[in-house]
Amino acid sequence: MALDPSEQHLRHVEKDVLIPKIMREKARERCSEQVQDFTKCCKDSGVLMVVKCRKENSALKDCLTSYYKDPAFYEECKMEYLKEREEFRRTGIPTKKRLQKLPTSM
Repeated sequence: MALDPSEQHLRHVEKDVLIPKIMREKARERCSEQVQDFTKCCKDSGVLMVVKCRKENSALKDCLTSYYKDPAFYEECKMEYLKEREEFRRTGIPTKKRLQKLPTSM
């Protein structure tokens, strides 16, 4: 059965696993300042990070949650996923392999 590259239907695993994975990655990029603050706090606090880094942890969770709950952000990530899936169905080459540089000389 040949799959239509431009077909828009999403399977359960795509909706519940793959698109949320893209959302997590993009949200972490967009909340990079909070991620850095929390990481620095954890490194500086050692064992006491649970107590000392509550403020940084709350700021990070608030930032990430704001993206997770944004329907426009979900749609953006969904379209990105569909574009990658369409390209894979056309070429048979996963995105990661397509983006790797080929050696220029042997």
